[in-house]
Amino acid sequence: MLAGRVVRVNVAVMGGVPKRSVVAALLTTHGVAGDRQLDLRHHGGPERAVCLYAQERIDALAGEGHPISAGSTGENLTIAGLAWEALQVGDRLAVGEVAVIEITGPAPPCNTIAASFVDGEFKRISEKLHPGWSRLYARVLTEGLVREGAQVCRLPDR
Repeated sequence: MLAGRVVRVNVAVMGGVPKRSVVAALLTTHGVAGDRQLDLRHHGGPERAVCLYAQERIDALAGEGHPISAGSTGENLTIAGLAWEALQVGDRLAVGEVAVIEITGPAPPCNTIAASFVDGEFKRISEKLHPGWSRLYARVLTEGLVREGAQVCRLPDR
């Protein structure tokens, strides 16, 4: 079983990036409570209720010289300890004591996160160009409060 933990819970009350750290947030079928998206055509909604990213990917990108940090690319949950490249569409994750989310697909990067990359090269985390380096979107199957430090477990296939 894949297991990890929530390093940070991130929201943007006014929308945009970077998203700021909060101690906890409620994951709902409509999104993360307290978080706002400015472009609802490309962000948010039930199929993109939560954006996830791996702390290990952030660390590796920072090691390449990119000025990236947790929340700077707009993820709601920064997670450590999962085999990021092994996660697939349809995988379900238990997050904390109650919440269950399901991966719906990669989160395409856009120019709003350019400040997190050398020369604005936000396509560095494009799934098409760099498989396994993208952020991921998820729908919320079971709503619940998620806290920093919460355990994240991949659930068995149904």
